[in-house]
Amino acid sequence: MEKIPFFLILLSLAMAAANEADEWLSNRRQATEKTTRLHFYHHETTSGKNPTTVQVAQAASTNKSPTLFGLVNIMDDPLTEGPELTSKLVGRGQGLYASAGLDELSLLMAWTVVFNSGGYSGSSLTILGRNPTSHPRREMSIVGGTGVFRLARGVLTFRTYFFNSSAGVAVLEIDAVVIHF
Repeated sequence: MEKIPFFLILLSLAMAAANEADEWLSNRRQATEKTTRLHFYHHETTSGKNPTTVQVAQAASTNKSPTLFGLVNIMDDPLTEGPELTSKLVGRGQGLYASAGLDELSLLMAWTVVFNSGGYSGSSLTILGRNPTSHPRREMSIVGGTGVFRLARGVLTFRTYFFNSSAGVAVLEIDAVVIHF
């Protein structure tokens, strides 16, 4: 049996994905824009046996900085319906954030909300923005999405619901307004 070169397999997969996107785009012309409102909780754990956020880099001066300037973390945090970690899991918050403020603890965050249950299962939202952690309410931009959220845009607002630095636990309450087709 003849072996198929790897690049031909990749090419055929790319063509299949392009055809699916073209079909979706032609159907979208008849679609109307929708607005979806979402509410969920983001659970971050930085310590213990199973941390969901880990430090991956820091600048030489990070430990001397009052804002931890230069610190970079990667996250894969659970997202739930309610504020308790035991409430129904709706997805994962996956991405990275870096301490980007010299004078104020503010994070530059780039992350994806990956839904794994309900009508949004398999879909995602891409979030990008500044998180000034000491502010009571913050917001970031929704800059894209996949699945039912293709061509998404919108805003994600959130507040710290619970924070315990010695235990390495934070819970954020999140509201999102998503405009999509």
